[in-house]
Amino acid sequence: MRFDWQAEMEKRRESLIHHLTQLCAIESIRDESTAREGAPFGEAIATALDYMLDLGKTDGFETKNVDGYAGHIQYGEGEELVGVLAHLDVVPAGDGWTSPPFSPEIRDGKFYARGAQDDKGPAMAAYFALKLVKESGLPLSRRVRLILGTDEESQWKDMKVYFEREQMPDMGFTPDADFPLIHAEKGLIDLTLSGSAPQVETSGDSWVLSRFEAGQRPNMVPDAAGARLAGDGDVFELKERYQDYLLTHRIRGYAEEADDYLTLVMEGVSHHGSEPDQGLNAAYHLAEFLGDLPLDEVGSRYVAFIRNYLVDSFFGEKLGIAQSDDITGPLTVNGGVFRYEPGEGQWAQLNIRYPVDGDHDWICRQVDERVTSYGLTVTEVDHKAPNHVDPDHPLVKTLLRVYEEQTGQPAKPMAIGGATYARALKPGVCFGPLFPGHEERAHQKDEYIRVDDLIRAAAIYAQAIYELAK
Repeated sequence: MRFDWQAEMEKRRESLIHHLTQLCAIESIRDESTAREGAPFGEAIATALDYMLDLGKTDGFETKNVDGYAGHIQYGEGEELVGVLAHLDVVPAGDGWTSPPFSPEIRDGKFYARGAQDDKGPAMAAYFALKLVKESGLPLSRRVRLILGTDEESQWKDMKVYFEREQMPDMGFTPDADFPLIHAEKGLIDLTLSGSAPQVETSGDSWVLSRFEAGQRPNMVPDAAGARLAGDGDVFELKERYQDYLLTHRIRGYAEEADDYLTLVMEGVSHHGSEPDQGLNAAYHLAEFLGDLPLDEVGSRYVAFIRNYLVDSFFGEKLGIAQSDDITGPLTVNGGVFRYEPGEGQWAQLNIRYPVDGDHDWICRQVDERVTSYGLTVTEVDHKAPNHVDPDHPLVKTLLRVYEEQTGQPAKPMAIGGATYARALKPGVCFGPLFPGHEERAHQKDEYIRVDDLIRAAAIYAQAIYELAK
């Protein structure tokens, strides 16, 4: 008799949504100001981890909290281990949401909340998948461990600590991208560029750039940017020029005078940093406008760095690092965070995603050589190596077969520019939750996941867990 995974998961729909609502109400953004022992990334993230582990205990699973860095929920017996790796931290919400990002809401069959798609919704779907396998009574010969990370959106310190102390699964997947299956991911480099910015005086009709800021995370396209100008220039004329720029480029923004400063604010459209050309980078456009003004020498140099190396260069052409391969496609560059203030310094963070056969050391050297003349240098590098699992690997074949059986659709493995926890597993792939043709909202305002898709994904995960562990 064939086990109907979809029908069984439908019975658990209401409970899944109830617990997801509670989980997504936790504002689990990394916050070092509230970090402590047992909560290395802040209180809110620790609360989210506790919520999931407490849920696992209540349902009779074996659970473990690894000093707040990560935790796991385990079921089954055997020496071999199957891993399902999800994360509970989220990126900042940003502005412009239709409903509060941490007050989950269902509209037109869509569950809206920060983390709905990335990655709390999939984490909860994977949990209910494991719960269904447990409640089915079907025999397993391997243990299954749902591993819950807490620093995926930042530096992956959670995985470093977790796998120093805990067993590496023999194989596994992460529910954090697309169906049918992701078998290859680009390498990821977060580069921090910094330098000094001395105080300068205004002179003549020139303007002094006294502040420039944009972005919150390197892996997000900045949806807002601001600049503060001081000087004796014609304020009325400058405001008119700014309005003309906004109208010409169909961008929202405004200019206002206060405290002897003129502040320019520009709005962009956020998007995941792996596809920088799909968003509207507010920092780039503001730099474009400022670059045509008579600015002070130091401020002009910072703006020129953005214009000369990042604007209209999403694939690294201007930095001299453009490259591509047949597996994962072209390198991408996202200018995600910018800070400039005379007396305090200048700073920028770039998110670079390079092909499977790329050389991250060479990329870093090329960038460092080019930014030196702009008073910047590479001061910090966070690197995650590419991930590539052979399409003929049993893990890939099993998961694709499950997907085809439940959807009736042919399935082939894909490659992406995103960096998921799949590369933390040896071997690991990314498996859902986004179905082909459905809108990706990760890292964007009004992030959502279709409730029907979430239940459908949970059913696929349940069968996948069983097939890998039976």
